[in-house]
Amino acid sequence: MTTLSFEARARQLVSQMTLEEKINQMSHAAPAIERLGVPAYNWWNECLHGVGRAGIATVFPQAMGLAATWNVALVHQVASVTADEARAKHHEAVRNGIFDMYTGLTFWAPNINIFRDPRWGRGQETYGEDPVLTARMGVAFVKGLQGDDPTYLKVVGTPKHFAVHSGPEQDRAEFNVNPTQRDLWETYLPAFEACVKEGGAASVMSAYNRLNGEPCSASPALLQHILRDQWGFEGYVVSDCWAVYNIYQFHKVVATAAEASALAVNAGCDLDCGDSYPTLIDAVPQGLIDEATIDQALVRVFTARFRLGMFDPPEKVAYAQIPFSVNDAPEHRALALQAARESLVLLKNQDHFLPLAKTPRAIAVIGPNAHNPDALLGNYNGFPSSSVTPLEGLQAKATAGITVTYAQGCGIYGSDTSGFNDALTLAKNADIVVFVGGLSQALEGETGQKDGLEEGMVSQGDRIRIDLPDVQEQLLQTLYATGTPIILVLLNGSALAINWAHEHVPAILEAWYPGEEGGTAIADVLFGDYNPGGKLPVTFYKSVADLPSFEDYHMAGRTYRYFTGEPLYPFGYGLSYTQFAYSDLDTSATPLSENTPLTLSVNVTNIGDVAGDEVIQVYVSAERAGYPLRQLAAFQRIHLAPKASQRVNFSLTPQVFTRVDDDGLRLSEPGRFTVSVGGGQPNGSTGVQTQVEVITP
Repeated sequence: MTTLSFEARARQLVSQMTLEEKINQMSHAAPAIERLGVPAYNWWNECLHGVGRAGIATVFPQAMGLAATWNVALVHQVASVTADEARAKHHEAVRNGIFDMYTGLTFWAPNINIFRDPRWGRGQETYGEDPVLTARMGVAFVKGLQGDDPTYLKVVGTPKHFAVHSGPEQDRAEFNVNPTQRDLWETYLPAFEACVKEGGAASVMSAYNRLNGEPCSASPALLQHILRDQWGFEGYVVSDCWAVYNIYQFHKVVATAAEASALAVNAGCDLDCGDSYPTLIDAVPQGLIDEATIDQALVRVFTARFRLGMFDPPEKVAYAQIPFSVNDAPEHRALALQAARESLVLLKNQDHFLPLAKTPRAIAVIGPNAHNPDALLGNYNGFPSSSVTPLEGLQAKATAGITVTYAQGCGIYGSDTSGFNDALTLAKNADIVVFVGGLSQALEGETGQKDGLEEGMVSQGDRIRIDLPDVQEQLLQTLYATGTPIILVLLNGSALAINWAHEHVPAILEAWYPGEEGGTAIADVLFGDYNPGGKLPVTFYKSVADLPSFEDYHMAGRTYRYFTGEPLYPFGYGLSYTQFAYSDLDTSATPLSENTPLTLSVNVTNIGDVAGDEVIQVYVSAERAGYPLRQLAAFQRIHLAPKASQRVNFSLTPQVFTRVDDDGLRLSEPGRFTVSVGGGQPNGSTGVQTQVEVITP
């Protein structure tokens, strides 16, 4: 039997099941079929930035922080290490007869939805607002999870939520989205296509909302015509949790669970995270679905289990040999520190205020996120065996003669100012204040998180405001009045409109939710032991007034690609303790035809006195109607010693110079494009440009 393909083995196994047994295997908590030697299996598992919700595990920076590294190889390594820990945990659970949720090998990550609006509470789970950056990070993460064994998967990666999903959270169970065909194909779908075609994702999770009237978990357009017919996807589709229930309960597309379940499976949703699919036992005699369609879905899900080696002797599966000792290993903690360091984005450094000189001084560490281990973790997180808060990182870094004092000062939000006096006392007696504030899971997250309502700040996990909470702003300004210089460190998962701080505070560091080693990474940057090189994966706007309606999924006016206003900090922005210069941009001959890639090479030099990382960003602009204002086309993060240079090469696909029209057709049009190469967006950083002429065939 083992000489057959995994799909053939799955088909043979399914053929031996009764209809009731088949249907019972189509929910996330699948029972054992003892007579066929099928153990129980729970499909629900999470690994957004490390193995989540399964006890001790290495906790890496939240996904938004990983995106801020702009380091594809690093994200691949993080995913690979995460999968190692997942394998170790799974086999330990099996050895102990445990088959519960969060012990399996099928993981519901990465979240590759486009973070189109900073108010979305789950935006922290994504790789930001750009389809190219999201696609590169998503592919790297999926490949890292699934491994490179020619026969078996390490674990299953599941890009989610397919498709066009990014809030509002409170309406996700009933919301209908009607994007233009241009926005659908240029913004919302590219990362999914890349994860399927390039990443080889073994699974895809469907979304809660409707798309053009069709529930995404029961959409023939998405799950059959696009995913399987156009992209050649051969894996299984799992619904978002209770999305099938929503089809009849909230979307009201059909009246009963049996109808909703049949609608979903017929459309190509193979597995239900929820409890609706058992009603398929009623749907079959009603003629709503036939058993052959159920068989097809079940073959897909069992093929995945076979690809994971679950029905083969452990000695045949190399991944089954991963020892439990790899979980939370020292080298994994070292990788978490590297990822945290690379994720940090220096937003402001007036008059080279940072790094701090290692001379005797008194540092007052103040703020609600300064010594709160939970603020390191983000959501969908695991639990580190130990962690380092910003306070602990600074205390450990402080050399003899440097005193570090601490006061919380205030909460993340609220009106309690009783801690202000203690904070002021420390600030008046300090040489430097490090204020560590920002957000927390109380102010941004998934539906059901309702804290902050009394301030009109949060609705079902989404933010209503994008500025710093009032009590933090008040404390920050009160501390500023003491005259003691302030370094602002932000822990958060999405953009903040820190307009006052931008004008008054000399140094600002964006740290995201940095994971278990976040405090060490922050201290390394503040004291100059690490030169920050992260770049923003999202636009920081000045005001919510700059944003279109949260419910509007059209991209006009959204993200750096279509925003015509002035951002507080632009997408792709980030400072360094050194400077980089660009020169000698060479391109392949133009004009380009429809099938001709454009090759670029550019010289990058570290002209400063400190070693550092630079993220080279390539943007394309058509400067005419029908195209984004600018579009990231390629990027690469490199490290350069002082005065060192490196020649960096890129190849831009012809698709970069095309557009999608209102009918969903991709057009190659003649015209002139500007290609810009630098350390940020065009006109916002030192860089070089060239003009490229494109002709139609």
